[in-house]
Amino acid sequence: MCFFYFQGGLLMKITVAQLNPIVGDIEGNLSKFVQVLSQHEDSDLLAAPELFLVGYPPRDLLERAWVIEKTQQAIQRLQKVSLEFPNTGLLMGVPSPTHQRGNKLYNSALLIYRGSILLTQHKSLMPTYDVFDEARYFEPAAEIKTVDFKGEKLGISICEDAWNDPELWPKGRIYSLDPIEILAQKGATLFINISASPYHIGKEEIRYRHISKQARRHGIPFIYVNQVGGNDELIFDGRSMCFDKEGQPTAVFPSFSEHVQTIDTRIPGTPGLYVPQGKIESAYEALILGLRDYIYKCGFKKAVVGLSGGIDSAVTCCLAQAAIGGESVLGISMPSPYSSRGSVEDSRKLAENLNFTFKEIEISSIYRSYLKTLQEHFKDKDTEIGVTEENIQARIRGNILMAFSNKYGYLVLSTGNKSEISVGYCTLYGDMSGGLSVLADVPKTLVYQLAEFINRKEEIIPKEIMEKAPSAELRPNQLDQDSLPPYPVLDKILHYYIDQQSSVEEIINMGFDRETVRWVAQTVDRNEYKRKQAPPGLKVTTKAFGVGRRMPIAAKFHNS
Repeated sequence: MCFFYFQGGLLMKITVAQLNPIVGDIEGNLSKFVQVLSQHEDSDLLAAPELFLVGYPPRDLLERAWVIEKTQQAIQRLQKVSLEFPNTGLLMGVPSPTHQRGNKLYNSALLIYRGSILLTQHKSLMPTYDVFDEARYFEPAAEIKTVDFKGEKLGISICEDAWNDPELWPKGRIYSLDPIEILAQKGATLFINISASPYHIGKEEIRYRHISKQARRHGIPFIYVNQVGGNDELIFDGRSMCFDKEGQPTAVFPSFSEHVQTIDTRIPGTPGLYVPQGKIESAYEALILGLRDYIYKCGFKKAVVGLSGGIDSAVTCCLAQAAIGGESVLGISMPSPYSSRGSVEDSRKLAENLNFTFKEIEISSIYRSYLKTLQEHFKDKDTEIGVTEENIQARIRGNILMAFSNKYGYLVLSTGNKSEISVGYCTLYGDMSGGLSVLADVPKTLVYQLAEFINRKEEIIPKEIMEKAPSAELRPNQLDQDSLPPYPVLDKILHYYIDQQSSVEEIINMGFDRETVRWVAQTVDRNEYKRKQAPPGLKVTTKAFGVGRRMPIAAKFHNS
């Protein structure tokens, strides 16, 4: 535990609590906070993340009056608890009523000390881009205030309030207000930002540079407290940070795990203390955390995965094994008439390497029964194997996986990757069946990078899986490359079209083939209806399919 001296020689300690809340579990989240408090009662201040009491993002739970009532009751209990710890101020994010017409709320930071609320600072900037929809629920603060506390003037802000820097908005600032600038002008001597900032690859470096710059720009130490954990599609990496007035790091918290530490912002920072996590490693750990929390927070204990013998299902199984243990994973291989024997044996070897339960269920007889039942009805159609027959196989497999889910209470993990889902190279009610799509935001090229990372020390994913050409094996001699552009090309086009929202012409002007770009764009747009029916997918890139992408389905538009 570190100590630092404030003006006048007053000894003060600040405990930063990087915690993993459960959305809606007000009692549980409060108990977690109080438990941390009981272990750090000699601290002068204990700080928890944004909206910690209800968990972030609470979404339309905030429209339930009883949720706000329970929140207010919990705040009153926290005030009473603070009397038992008279030396410690309590800083926590909560929703609070505006007491105006309508159901709008404030996104607030409360500073509680010795039974009293010393400060209620509301969030000023309401993000409404990508996954954020805060203007739906919250009103902005009418005033930005500092608070005197134990010899310091605290400038407390909430997440987005610290992000109105021109460098972060290349098209121009989206807010006219800069709360950090205002806090500095009002004499703040210590910045504290409580946050619930979702993860995407590379974001921790953006945060580090930005918060460091804020501290250096104003010459004021900066404490950044971030939430950790998976809540639905969003993953929060934590990675809380503290800086001295020169913008040098004094503490850098770990990623993807809870961490509580008492910090010292008055000692000089340590250049080189911050080392960014590798992008593939961070994606791997993010997916494990998101998967584990989704399973447990939804009340499941085990997962079932359909094994194709391909790289996607192999990586999904590796992530599941790392998240919940091999003993809690069931892998089912379901060969059809067009499956290679290697697909079954490779899957069996994977199961042995990861020590999860393996089952083989042959679906050829079920498939033939389907065809026989439909033969009379399809007699006037082409009898060659086409998309209908391919999808029947995929849907049989989906039904079998759901049967195991219903019978044993397993969560079905869908294994499709972002590249396939983007262009609709997937089957509704077939391989898209599931409770969670683990790789839905992982492009195929990144899937291979994850596989290489998993195998970095020893062969876990069999080399046969790593080396085989991708194939759905739903018709004779089928390969993905027969229907799709090469994945390295496809993934680059998809990045520009989906993540960067570039137009077809802009992408073509980057040097890509015109017809390929047009086909990709049209296919992405045409398959929006499939993605609308897909299970939730864990977000790891800057633009995922899900709550942050709201495209129309019954629409007609052209991007070229």
